[in-house]
Amino acid sequence: MTERPTVRTQDQADAPVPPPHPSRSSALAGRERIRPDRPEWAAGEIPPHRRPLPLITRDALKEPATPATHDRLVGQSRDRRVGEWTPEIAALRERGAVIRRETLQDLERHLRRLTRQIESRGGVVHRARTAAEAAAAVERIAVDNDIELVVKSKSMATEEIHLNAGLAGRGIDVVETDLGEYIVQLADERPSHIIAPAVHKSRQQVTELFSRLAGERMSSDATELATFARQRLRADFKAAGMGVSGVNFAAADTGTLVLITNEGNADMVTSQPRIHVAVMTVEKVIPRFRDLGVLIPLLCDAATKQRVSVYQTMITGPRREGELDGPEQLHVVIVDNGRTDALGTPQEEVLACIRCGNCQLACPVYQTLGGGHAYSTVYGGPIGAVLSPIIGERDRDSDLPFLSSLCGACFDACPVKIPIPDLLVDLRAEHVRRASSERTARLGWRAWSRAWRTPAGFGATMTAGRVLGQLLPDRVLSRLPGPGRGWGRGRTMPPLQKAGAFRAWYARRAQRQEDDR
Repeated sequence: MTERPTVRTQDQADAPVPPPHPSRSSALAGRERIRPDRPEWAAGEIPPHRRPLPLITRDALKEPATPATHDRLVGQSRDRRVGEWTPEIAALRERGAVIRRETLQDLERHLRRLTRQIESRGGVVHRARTAAEAAAAVERIAVDNDIELVVKSKSMATEEIHLNAGLAGRGIDVVETDLGEYIVQLADERPSHIIAPAVHKSRQQVTELFSRLAGERMSSDATELATFARQRLRADFKAAGMGVSGVNFAAADTGTLVLITNEGNADMVTSQPRIHVAVMTVEKVIPRFRDLGVLIPLLCDAATKQRVSVYQTMITGPRREGELDGPEQLHVVIVDNGRTDALGTPQEEVLACIRCGNCQLACPVYQTLGGGHAYSTVYGGPIGAVLSPIIGERDRDSDLPFLSSLCGACFDACPVKIPIPDLLVDLRAEHVRRASSERTARLGWRAWSRAWRTPAGFGATMTAGRVLGQLLPDRVLSRLPGPGRGWGRGRTMPPLQKAGAFRAWYARRAQRQEDDR
């Protein structure tokens, strides 16, 4: 495959990303030797002004690594039999769907109860209306406690509030300790999958990344690469003054925070530093501790086809007198960021999500694009196409629902039965209603609909397509006048020279069969 010259920003092309001060982190030592090698839309921080989505997806399809990532994602989806459920898990799926809707029916009451339980056990709760308020709360905790080094376990909520950039801006080193997150942090990229952040990276790419970090050639053996990362991270667990984690579930009746992991780094992040900050979005609360008996195995099956993950970390308050480990302070930051505005609307359903990433793995569009970066949001794939317009900049992200074939695989793969295809259709309709630029497109679709209502109209358009295909250049869509130019950017013309060829062949075949009788 011939590589194309990928357009990079000046910073990407010419300069590494040095820390603002000598790194206090063992894991990040040598990072100044790494030069970002990714398109702008895959950067760790989303560009403030997103390019048109058709242009980004066009570039994603041309990335040299996309075909291999596509094959890897398709293979994982097939091997895990995504969308198929054993009778045992199917029963949990029904019960899990009920629990999640029960939560949403009285979300604020469950959150208030959770807050009371956490505070009664010595924790501190911070309610944040926006992503900026949530990031500011964590930054304030770090500054007030003279924190210089923070270790993190995997958390999409902290990605959503852009926490790493905020802490770095205050001169605080932040280290991702999940192996996949550590890889994308070194590469200055965003996670491309909810539970497998580096699914778009090949072993050779990781070897090259670690070799630059180490300043010497590394072995490509997976065990040796993991050992290298583990040795680098170990010292940071002890040196860090603050650990930051996400939350998979938070039981309202006991105030228990639950983290589901397979690497064990969450145990270190939440027990070794003297301060633990857990960042959760409002919908992570569940009514009862016993609901975990349904939701944990359901999440593990959907996410990794395990009966249960290797680690289930349950935290109920900071360290008590006589306990040997655990943080001196526990802070829980609960982020809304537009979610409660969706309550009572059809989009409320998306808040039932338990972040398994199964819909991403099942989605043919996500697979074809080589992961979630081309969505240019924190959350890619079908769930991101629904959630991002709610929590992000609605005008900017409202076109994401069009990154779907509406095949329904995402619904089949969802462990809590979120009707993602229906939500995508609703959001598409809302986008069309809001976007004045779509008026021209609506007129075009209306004319096409009228033409194809009759066999004569259909035949005429096929004939016109064959003629135009011989006369018009391949790049005609990008040269359309007026509003058509915006619509045509990033789209390609199908081979119109053969338009109607199949029907013509079928008609000839039918005629021959008739003649043979």
